[in-house]
Amino acid sequence: ASTERAVTAQFARLAPEPLPAIQALYYTLLLAEAEAPADAGAGAGFLKARLAALERFGAVDPALALIERAGPATPALFDRWLDLALLVGTEDTPCKALADNPSLSQRYGARIFCTARAGDWQTAALLYETALALDLLSATEGDLLAQFLDPDMVENSHALAPASDMTPLLFRLYESVGEPLPTQGLPRAYAMADLRPSSGWKARIDAAERLTRTGALPPNRLLGLYTERSPAASGGVWARVAAMQAFDAALTNGQPDAIATALSEVWRLMREQRLSVSFAELYGKDLASLDGLPGPARALALRISLLSPEYETAAQGANPDDPAEAFLAGLARGAPPEKLADTPLKQAVARAFDATGPARTHAGMLEGDKLGQAILTAALQLDQAGPRGFDDISNSLATLRAVGLEDTARRAALQLLILERGT
Repeated sequence: ASTERAVTAQFARLAPEPLPAIQALYYTLLLAEAEAPADAGAGAGFLKARLAALERFGAVDPALALIERAGPATPALFDRWLDLALLVGTEDTPCKALADNPSLSQRYGARIFCTARAGDWQTAALLYETALALDLLSATEGDLLAQFLDPDMVENSHALAPASDMTPLLFRLYESVGEPLPTQGLPRAYAMADLRPSSGWKARIDAAERLTRTGALPPNRLLGLYTERSPAASGGVWARVAAMQAFDAALTNGQPDAIATALSEVWRLMREQRLSVSFAELYGKDLASLDGLPGPARALALRISLLSPEYETAAQGANPDDPAEAFLAGLARGAPPEKLADTPLKQAVARAFDATGPARTHAGMLEGDKLGQAILTAALQLDQAGPRGFDDISNSLATLRAVGLEDTARRAALQLLILERGT
């Protein structure tokens, strides 16, 4: 019963780097086989809003899978399909579709590029001259396409400054004429290009870190890059590589003192890079089963384990004599003890887990057959709650639990307490 306008407006408001538990929920919503709102028009606005949100997170492969499932060879979806394919280097399929049916896109740059990719250079050149005469290309697009169509021009052309309004087509054209662009200053989705084997090791690590922060890349992929070879230098990314390798080696050898020393350093670096939960997903289970760690390292290992998917199992290792640990362990089991809620945030969390239904601010949407919109509203409210937004936190967690998203609510609350407030 939601309107397309209301839901697409919510998708546009998603934070660029949400709380990890909320990020995972967003992916569930964005990738679900969902019916469009009843008032949705023929322009596929609901689907395109989901694709745009996925692209902002850098989740290009899932976005491609979603649009291909929908059937992208239509005028409404083709341009989005081609842009996504250009970001990962799989443009041959959409280009063939465009060469077979030019009416799929009104963008002359795309038609010229795809016609040339299909091997019809003569027609591509004719299209280029026509577009140039009709002033249908930007200056940058015109220069790059000229060099793309006639490689001899590259040697005699001046270097082109990066376009201020970068598009996936322009990005690939720069690369095609021998002027590949760095991706650091570009939207997150462009980092996909740096994951290719042809990129340098540092560029691949930087891209993987950037994409792992939003869940667009699985943590194991980042770990594989961290441990690919010995660090090439010191400081910056190489400090993280060295710390991760040292911790991994200590964990493999099973020496408690070495693990404790390495854990403190690698955790500090992972937190600085906003990769704490990714690290917990990699090592939380192993840390939960370790015995013999000295006091501070044991407490840190517990908190890291509570950030992992095995948080309920990890809660069994909590120290009941430590009030903070006891509260976190209770939360991991879905029953945070109210008597141990000694901060406003803990009190807000305890209220949410004591509630028996959704927040009043969300109940109307649920009663009005707007389940997806209610979930989005609660998730946005939690993710955007300020330092003192305790009522927003309580209401959001209560609603997520009421609609069956207990795991999301517990993980989000644990992340708020451990990461945001350092409990």
